[in-house]
Amino acid sequence: MTDQLDLALSSDEVFFEGMTSVSALIESISQKESDRRIIELIFDKSRLYKKQRELRFLGVKSKELGFPIRIADSESISLLASGSTHGGIVARATARTYRALSPSDLSDKDFWVLLDGIEDPYNFGYSIRSLYAAGVTGLILPERNWLSAAGVVARASAGTSEKMKIRIADPAEAVKCMKASGFTTCAAEIRDSESLYEADLSLPLLFVIGGEKRGISREVLSLCDKNIRIPYGIEFRGSLSAAATCAVIGFEVMHRNKRF
Repeated sequence: MTDQLDLALSSDEVFFEGMTSVSALIESISQKESDRRIIELIFDKSRLYKKQRELRFLGVKSKELGFPIRIADSESISLLASGSTHGGIVARATARTYRALSPSDLSDKDFWVLLDGIEDPYNFGYSIRSLYAAGVTGLILPERNWLSAAGVVARASAGTSEKMKIRIADPAEAVKCMKASGFTTCAAEIRDSESLYEADLSLPLLFVIGGEKRGISREVLSLCDKNIRIPYGIEFRGSLSAAATCAVIGFEVMHRNKRF
């Protein structure tokens, strides 16, 4: 018999959809990178046979972390999910606390990225996915960011938003903190810039990357040590998406510092 689901979320709860997002959620809690608590996991009754391996894994984790698994029909899960890629698995979890940036977080082998001004949660999630795949040490975000849409961001980032080390700081104060800790601070900016492929990208390094529309504030640009541009292969007056910029910069920095 399936459970009757409560479709109402409280203001401090988030739904995670799909095995990738749910696995990342579990990993971040297990490794104590996140203080979220899984309230319940909901599994599609019609997929019990097809997804026995996933159900066994989730059963083990439910005992370790102390959350219940409920069985529901497909229609109920579809009402809970915001997308169609959940695969019959959703989790209800509490909000996450994000720590403020501190000099104690930093070392001389670090590569951090400050993201500011990204316009939508999907582009934000794609950006985090690129940075995580490139092996970035951590991510700095302003207080107002897209993590309030954590479920959407987790899905767009393939779960990496839950596994990424994230700190909160005012952008200008973050740059000042990094500079005081010996970091070279770079802004992804075309004006008065040098090529990404010619610039010194030695660690420790902070890169500030803004959204396509708002970009980086004048205050933050004035604080950065240098502006870095991505050379295009053809004349193009537009800008790359934030996610594409993160991918190009992230992998170039990691390649230069031989962290592959």
